[in-house]
Amino acid sequence: MHTITTTEALREFCVRAAQTDYVTVDTEFLRERTYYSKLCLIQLAYAGDGENDAVLVDPLVDGLSLDPLYDLFRDESVVKVFHAARQDIEIFYVDAGVFPQPLFDTQVAAMVCGFGEQVGYETLVRKIAKKSLDKSSRFTDWSRRPLSDAQKKYALGDVTHLREIYEFLAGKIAKSKRSHWVEEEIITLISPETYDTPPDLAWKRVKTRTNSPRFLGIVRELAAFRERHAQGNNVPRNRVFKDDALVELASTKPRSVQDLGRSRLLLREARKGAIAEGILAAVTAGLECPDDQLPKVDKSRDRQQVNPALADLLRVLLKAKSDDTGVAARLIAAASDLDAIASGERDVQALSGWRREVFGEDALRLCDGKIALAAKGNNVTTIEL
Repeated sequence: MHTITTTEALREFCVRAAQTDYVTVDTEFLRERTYYSKLCLIQLAYAGDGENDAVLVDPLVDGLSLDPLYDLFRDESVVKVFHAARQDIEIFYVDAGVFPQPLFDTQVAAMVCGFGEQVGYETLVRKIAKKSLDKSSRFTDWSRRPLSDAQKKYALGDVTHLREIYEFLAGKIAKSKRSHWVEEEIITLISPETYDTPPDLAWKRVKTRTNSPRFLGIVRELAAFRERHAQGNNVPRNRVFKDDALVELASTKPRSVQDLGRSRLLLREARKGAIAEGILAAVTAGLECPDDQLPKVDKSRDRQQVNPALADLLRVLLKAKSDDTGVAARLIAAASDLDAIASGERDVQALSGWRREVFGEDALRLCDGKIALAAKGNNVTTIEL
């Protein structure tokens, strides 16, 4: 098991990889105690069974630059293969602003090929590569050195088996002419908007039961402060204060340190110092925000009336389409999409791109009364009206 510890060795591997059709990539990282992931190990492999065709890269070694790897990521003649790529890609985007292109995500491809929803790597190794994985090193501390042979073997398996999985799935997708389906999903993975978290928009992730603009204005300011503090100090958001504490603060509107001391949910560390000052400043900013600058509540969804019978029919149609195509139902349409369609909304993901081709067109025809559903044995079919 070869471990790369110098920039020159990494460059030599990447030069060899650039002569191949694809390279498989995985990472090991820690994120429990930080806002940004701490990259601890990179695994790389290209087609072949030679001793140097699969390597580990130790990014914790002083003086090692990842620039040769980023050059390979930019080389569009080589496909970069990941499994469940989002967190891996976020690491490279945050570190260098680079996206691996072209990108192939075997989890996405597996869902398109009928392996179920969010299928795990271990499942694909077992079903496609006909191998088993030693999971004993899965939850180890990847930042500690030296790495054990068991850790190295486990980590390398994440890219060596991935070669066989990629070749199988890529061939199946090409044969079924569904490449554009996968490409549509990949667009989200290589979009900066997927990974950028502007503090002023952080409030939209906070679940609240109150739609008062003033209340939401305070939530917005508190969430923005928390995001800036977490990013600036590289600590998890929840280490600053949790969502339930944020909602409590927006309700109680503390104006002094003494008020913060009466909070039931606020962490002790947040009741003093920079966090306490930031909380009080955020509450004040929310209270003093002009009415015309408060968050605008979208009440259109509240006014929509979901037709429950139609929503149920859409679920039956979705199940039928999923069975026909072998594509996971959840990948085609979320439950919220079905309710939205049943309430008359048309700007939903399930009605665009390949999803419209597979499900959306018939979903609209069902809503318009142009087709009906009928049971035929164990299958559901559509009938023209």
